[in-house]
Amino acid sequence: MLPYPKIDPVLIHLGPLKVRWYGLMYVLGFGAAFLLVRHQLRKFKLREIEAHFDNLNFVLLLSLILGGRLGYVLFYNLPYYLHHPAEIVATWEGGMSFHGALIGLLLGGLLYCRRHDLDFWRVADLYVVAGPVGLGLGRIGNFINGELYGRESTVPWAMIFPGGGPLPRHPSQLYESFLEGVVLFSILWWAKDRARGSGAMLALFLVCYGVLRCIGELFREPDPQLGFLFGPLTMGQLLSGVMILSGLMIFAFRRRAAGA
Repeated sequence: MLPYPKIDPVLIHLGPLKVRWYGLMYVLGFGAAFLLVRHQLRKFKLREIEAHFDNLNFVLLLSLILGGRLGYVLFYNLPYYLHHPAEIVATWEGGMSFHGALIGLLLGGLLYCRRHDLDFWRVADLYVVAGPVGLGLGRIGNFINGELYGRESTVPWAMIFPGGGPLPRHPSQLYESFLEGVVLFSILWWAKDRARGSGAMLALFLVCYGVLRCIGELFREPDPQLGFLFGPLTMGQLLSGVMILSGLMIFAFRRRAAGA
């Protein structure tokens, strides 16, 4: 068993203001996405999209926060928030859903692209390549916060988390950081120069993330308010299964459209 490194979740105290590691991970993730997408825009000479870059980033940032929060409310804790609706806006207390954030990003991006006559599929392909950096960093933030820990385990690297009871558990946040961050980014970055047709990278992202998230969920403790669903499945696995099917459908749809 390894000791859990008790890192203060607050990085810097500035009077009443607290800068948290988790918030820093968000900032670093956004910064990485900005640089990686801009690099692709210039490499592929997508000047029409580049002209909307700043406005598009602003819309996507708002869409991510709104979608992530509403996704958590709807997918993970709806009964609670139906009785406490005022707390829906209390994002500072935690509670964000990746799947909700993804839906928000896709809807926000689609509406912006339609309004400004941009190729939504091409825009989506650019951004999903950069997404895994933020995902991997976010999982590290979860680890520092001691949240979303793994299931009980006797592996030599298991840890006792502050809020996880007396028994050692998988450091599943680190597993997910590796899978959703390093592995997924490596796949997408390699594939971006080889993809055929717009929408291919989005489809690949949905399928690969869904598979990797399902693997990570095998080691992660289910959310206590939900537990397991339909036998051994978790909410994360169910939503990721929908992602996989959606990715396969997009791939077939875009391939058919390209051949038409």
